[in-house]
Order: sequence, then structure tokens, then C-alpha cells
Amino acid sequence: MRRVTTLAAAFCAAALVLTSCGGGDDDTATTPKADTSSSEASEIKVGLAYDIGGRGDQSFNDAAAAGLDKAADEFGVETNEAEAGNGEAESAKEERLRALASAGFNPVLAVGFSYSASVAKVAKELPDTQFAIIDDAAAVGDNIANLLFAEEQGSFLVGAAAALKSKSGNVGFIGGVDVPLIHKFEAGFQAGAEAVNPDVEVQITYLTQPPDFSGFGDPAKGKTAAAGMFDAGADVVYQAAGGSGGGVFEAAMDAGAFAIGVDSDQYNSADPAVQDVIITSMLKKVDVAVYDFIKSVVDGNFTAGTVTYDLEKDGVGYSTSGGQVDDITDKLEEFKTQIIAGDITVPTE
Repeated sequence: MRRVTTLAAAFCAAALVLTSCGGGDDDTATTPKADTSSSEASEIKVGLAYDIGGRGDQSFNDAAAAGLDKAADEFGVETNEAEAGNGEAESAKEERLRALASAGFNPVLAVGFSYSASVAKVAKELPDTQFAIIDDAAAVGDNIANLLFAEEQGSFLVGAAAALKSKSGNVGFIGGVDVPLIHKFEAGFQAGAEAVNPDVEVQITYLTQPPDFSGFGDPAKGKTAAAGMFDAGADVVYQAAGGSGGGVFEAAMDAGAFAIGVDSDQYNSADPAVQDVIITSMLKKVDVAVYDFIKSVVDGNFTAGTVTYDLEKDGVGYSTSGGQVDDITDKLEEFKTQIIAGDITVPTE
């Protein structure tokens, strides 16, 4: 039976009250342990700290939540979910991780690169707690697993889809925050579009600049930015903007144009009113990474270091829900095969 507890976004460890209810890559170091029995697995308590937007963002965080839910249902582990706040200080992230660990949650997963400094610091303080961080390789330690993705590869495929579907030869990319991680999405998208049409025009904009990370949770900004792109001639816009993507879908509906989702299959998760404008989504299988990590702990095989989920490992890809890319799937699959074979090297910048 799944047992889950949710923490508020801001709290301190001393005041924390918990209630319970009913593939590897390079730079890894594995410390195998004895296999964990079912009874021992049920005693494992998994803490997960969300990025901005939290569960319900229909994108990045929801993908992490899906992996957590699957692991909880399958292994019977207790889980605890902690929300992040917009514009919070680094100390708040640190305290969130400490609070989970001090309450007996081990392992603790941090969703997003914004936890990099916090995970590095808290993991060093608490060497007996196993940590994982998604989208960050900078926080390193014997008790830290770094779960990374080849976002540029999946973005290449949806960039190709955008160019193949575009009638104007003009497409757009909206990034939530102007940071290196999102540059990978942009670079892959542009490369994929240009592989189909070397003369394609790619409009690019970012909603916010760090340290302002609200671009991942501001649908109004997403809608305004996308509307500007559609007015300037784009007929397909790809958003890598978390919760702001809902606004991009609304703008596409208003313009009679199309949009591309990100992280999750957003055709299935977005408001039904905008469903038909979402021709595909770049799938970043955070759910798989979260599930795999928890399973490694349950099995007694925690692995520190980097694991990268790419096309070859089916860690990224594109969705076909709605059938709007059925007519170009053969072409997309050909690109996918070429990337996996190394015939196409997708840029990350």
C-alpha cells in the first residue's frame, strides 16, 4: 500500500511534524548491499523536494511525481513530498532537505538544478543519507546520484516535427529561464528544425533571467511571449517552460496555430480545451529516472555519480498522442536512428 505525506513549502526542521497514511553512465561508484526483502522495502522512507510549480504543473514536476507514485505503489515505501516557493533563499532549499532527512526520509530526491548547492552542502553534512538530484552534475559526493538527460536529442526530434508541420517556415522556442540547461532544449530544437529546412526561421525568447526563476511558473508570461511569436509569423511554438507552458497552449489556440509540449505527454495532461493544438511533446522521462533510483535503493544498490538518460536508453523522445505526427513518424524515427548511431551529433549550446 502506498503511504504518502506532503510538507508545506516553507518549514524548519525543528517544527516538522510528519504523519503517515495507509541504466548507468560514466563517473559512477556502486556500493552493492544485500538484496532488500519486501518487509525491509516497506520500511524505506523516500523524500522528494519539488522544483517551482510542484505536483500539478502538468510537466517536469508531475513527471517526477509519476515516478514516485509508481515506486510507492510497487514497493510499498512511504513517501514525503515537499513544495518549493518562488524566489526563495538558498537556505530554504537547504532546510527543506535537512527536514526530510532529519525526519528519517532516506533517500532524498531533489527535483531540478536549482538544488545543486543545497544538495552538495546538506549531503556533506549528512553522509548517511542517500541523495539524488535531477538535472545537475555539479553536486558530487559518495552519497549523491546525479540523474541527467540528453534533452537536446529529444528536442532535435520535436524541432524536426515543427519544421515538417510548419507551413510558414517560421517556428518558435520559448524557454522558461535563460540557463544552460534550457539552452540544451533550444540548441536541439533549432538543429532539428534546420535539419528539415535549412532556411527555417526560429524565433527564440526566454521568459525570465536568473536569479528570477518565475519563468517556470507564469502562464501569463508564456501566453504573451507565444502570442508575440504567432503575430510575427510562427505557426508552431515549442515551450520548455514548465508551468508557463499552459499559457503557450492558450496562445496557440487563440492564433489557430500549434504548440509542442515538454517533459510529459502534455496532450494527455493539459486542459482539454487546448489539447488539439499540441501536436507532440518532447518526452523527458523523469518518471523513469525517479523510479529507477528508488528501485536501486530498495534493491540495496545505490549508485553515486552520473546516470544519463538519452535516446538510446529511451530516456528522452517524443509523443504521438492525438495522431498529429503520424504522417511524419517515419522521418522522425529515421532521425532518431541516426542520432543513436552517432551519424548526427546534436549540439547542446
